[in-house]
Amino acid sequence: MEITQSILDELTEKAKASPRLRMNLDLRNSAEDRSQRMLNALEPGTDLPVHRHRNSSETVVCLRGHLREVFYDGETRQVVDVIDLRPGGPCLGVDIPAGRWHTIEVLESGTVILESKDGAYAPLGPEDILVL
Repeated sequence: MEITQSILDELTEKAKASPRLRMNLDLRNSAEDRSQRMLNALEPGTDLPVHRHRNSSETVVCLRGHLREVFYDGETRQVVDVIDLRPGGPCLGVDIPAGRWHTIEVLESGTVILESKDGAYAPLGPEDILVL
């Protein structure tokens, strides 16, 4: 599959129409594929709780737009790092170690990321969401 501007545009339009202000496109070859690879279109105002993935690192690459990855200390619940991601900027991607608490702030309409994690999809449980 080619990842084209028209695919990003279509995904962005779906994100804008979604109550969650985000939409993803699964890039796996089949449902049996044991990885998670997706394009994720994100709009400002999308609400993603501070969370962690205990059993997988996560790689995020900003293909279009602008966002911040925000990292937290699980004990103090304080922000410990912020990484600004955008094409053409000093940083366009980040690898997040397994177990690290994080969320995103979307700063520009039309933002699309390439996201990957190990293993099959599993919804986050309450123990993997940090209540601030």
